[in-house]
Amino acid sequence: MKRILVTGGLGYIGSHTVVELLNRNYEVVIVDNLSNTNLSVLDGIESITKEKPLFYQVDVCDTDALRKVFSENIVDAVIHFAAFKAVGESVESPLKYYMNNVGGLLSLLAVLEECNINKMVFSSSCTVYGQPGKLPVDESAEIQKAESPYGDTKIQCEKILETLPDFNTVSLRYFNPTGAHDSGIIGELPLGVPNNLVPFMTQSAAGLRGGLVVYGTDYNTIDGTCIRDYIHVVDLALAHVKALELLENEDTGFEPINIGTGNGSSVLEVIQTFNKISDFPVSYTLGARRKGDIEKVWAKANKAKELLGWEATRDLEDMLKTSWAWQKSLL
Repeated sequence: MKRILVTGGLGYIGSHTVVELLNRNYEVVIVDNLSNTNLSVLDGIESITKEKPLFYQVDVCDTDALRKVFSENIVDAVIHFAAFKAVGESVESPLKYYMNNVGGLLSLLAVLEECNINKMVFSSSCTVYGQPGKLPVDESAEIQKAESPYGDTKIQCEKILETLPDFNTVSLRYFNPTGAHDSGIIGELPLGVPNNLVPFMTQSAAGLRGGLVVYGTDYNTIDGTCIRDYIHVVDLALAHVKALELLENEDTGFEPINIGTGNGSSVLEVIQTFNKISDFPVSYTLGARRKGDIEKVWAKANKAKELLGWEATRDLEDMLKTSWAWQKSLL
């Protein structure tokens, strides 16, 4: 496979994946509606790779616009990132999430069927597990009732992909991506107030936000705060390259694969680690639980190693160092 279409390719994970694809001599076509990023990321990709991928400002829900993109490019496979991703916002605006996340996938699949393209790496999430009964959680775990509309959109999308005959999907179930490219040229660039811990924390330390609120201190965890499995975005990007290689070499059908480190860190542990490595420690206050959050989850990532030959190589300290370097580059 040589030419890969990446939806949401100027987003956080998408842009880092595009860099790794270009570094491995793939041709890349990016589709992004710029709803949660901006065009400067395209220049960042070019600065790192010395290549400027073809870009279309197109919403995946616009089927006719997508058809035009595919009519102008012969594509071998698709990596589908384009989706809304904030748990809290999805609780407040569930229809927005179903229409965009599920509707966007259906629109894309309709065009892929017309073009006889049957290979996709799908951007899924550990939210499909809800609060697992057993930790670490592996891919055989029962899919739980979602804790948020965002999580449910990932469940519904996976169900759709699993039913498609003669279609090959590697569904990467991410845990919690963070970090930034080592160059400091691209990183997480949320528009508006960040919904995720690390970008809010780095913006707070940079004086762009008020103090950090820790949502919930009475969970059944080591220090009462939520536990997540944080994964460096470059490690995650490399998993997409490995998933493409798997699709190139065999018919996978629907193949879900966890992408995580296998280690959980609490919210307070993340803050304490950041304060250790940063020159501007962040302050925080303790608050009530936030609707839609689960208590604790971390991955069993053996399948990624066995099927993809992939495993995480970067630790939490490296994630936070690169996140902070990226934040400072924006000041």
